[in-house]
Amino acid sequence: MKLAPIKKVLILVAILAVPGFLYYELVHQGKNRYKPLPFFGPKAVASTFHTFHGKKIPDTIYHKLPDFKFVNQLADTLGWSNYRGRIIVLNLFYTKGNNYAVEFANKAMGAYLQSYGTNVMIRLVGLSIDPTTDRPADLKPYAAKLGAKAGKWDLLTGDSTAVYNWINKGLFVDAHQEFDKGARKFIYSNLFVLLDPQHRIRGYYDATNQEALSKLNDEVKVLVAEELRARTAKDGD
Repeated sequence: MKLAPIKKVLILVAILAVPGFLYYELVHQGKNRYKPLPFFGPKAVASTFHTFHGKKIPDTIYHKLPDFKFVNQLADTLGWSNYRGRIIVLNLFYTKGNNYAVEFANKAMGAYLQSYGTNVMIRLVGLSIDPTTDRPADLKPYAAKLGAKAGKWDLLTGDSTAVYNWINKGLFVDAHQEFDKGARKFIYSNLFVLLDPQHRIRGYYDATNQEALSKLNDEVKVLVAEELRARTAKDGD
């Protein structure tokens, strides 16, 4: 008897069962057996409180990314209103020049597209760190080559100052340009960033490290379950 087909079926069933299992544990059971994802960026103590085991605990105000007006590969201007209620997996890129790190990150994003292409809660976003060169007319064929369909995987560009301020002061990711012997170079942290629907940073992941990319894949599922539980609790109020 050949066991290989049976093993493949069992593996496929296990993979498909993970999101449902997480949802059941986190929503229906009401018990978060998974470590909550952290919040990154500055925090402040709020003037409001919540109760836990009979004790009043001050709420925490977490860093949120500011709104923006960037343009995607179809020349549509987008802001937070276009991503309302969505979990975002974001990375930085640029189109000109041979860059292994960008190519690796694009392949990883393509894999996430295969995993979450039909999940309406998740959006993929690439933000160009070369906005002077990467205009919508250039991004459209680049997106077509990647299979990046606007509305699911947006490739964004915009005003250089606004883009770099949003990256450096909003995402807290280093990105800048330097000139070496007259040649322009981009210096940046090649990371994926996980953002929740409230525009808060929930994780950073090395875009060229397979272990980090696997961790991102797992934590996307945890964040989906967290959001579903929050929505269920809100609906029950």
